[in-house]
Amino acid sequence: MQKLIIIATALCVLPLAACNKSPSDKLANRVENAADARADALENRADALDDRAQQVRDTGKARADAIEAADRNVQTMTQNQRDAIVANDAAAVR
Repeated sequence: MQKLIIIATALCVLPLAACNKSPSDKLANRVENAADARADALENRADALDDRAQQVRDTGKARADAIEAADRNVQTMTQNQRDAIVANDAAAVR
């Protein structure tokens, strides 16, 4: 019975000891939490960029398919016109 009381008391004291952190421990925790938050934000932006990159790929594929389907006489285009289409500055097909 006495061992049970000692174990129960120890279990009750442990959480209290964890709350009694030194100022340097508290600062270290804040620094770590802030770094985690910044890292999470970076990961979220990276995910958004991955989605945007996929949209660019899909758009490029659709434009290429439209050009092939239109079967335009590209030889009559100037180099500047072709470059504008490649740079996405001009419509691929009109």
